[in-house]
Amino acid sequence: MSSATATDDILAANPYQGHPSLSPLEAEVLWEYAKLAHHVKFVTQRTRALGEEPDQRMLARLRVLEKKMGLVLTLFKASVWGVINEQPVADASLESDPTANDTVRY
Repeated sequence: MSSATATDDILAANPYQGHPSLSPLEAEVLWEYAKLAHHVKFVTQRTRALGEEPDQRMLARLRVLEKKMGLVLTLFKASVWGVINEQPVADASLESDPTANDTVRY
C-alpha cells in the first residue's frame, strides 16, 4: 500500500521542489517525467491484464457477430445459387451442330 500512496503523492505534489541541486525548471521537468512514468506504468499494467484475461463482454459481442456473419454467408451463397439457376441453359443441340459456321474470316 505504501507504493500506492507514493504514486498518489507524486501526482499531487512535486517531490523535487526545493531540492538544493535543482533549479525550479529542472524540478518541474523531473516532476512531469515522474508523472508520465506513472501513467505509462498504469497503461502497461492495464494492457497486460487485458492480454492475459479476455474481456467477457467483448467475447459475447463477437460471438453474436460470428453467428450473424454465418447467417449472412449462408444467405449470400443461396442468392448466388439462385442467380446461377436463373440463367438460361444453352441448347445442347446448337453446340453440337456440325453445320454451324463458327469460322471467322478476314
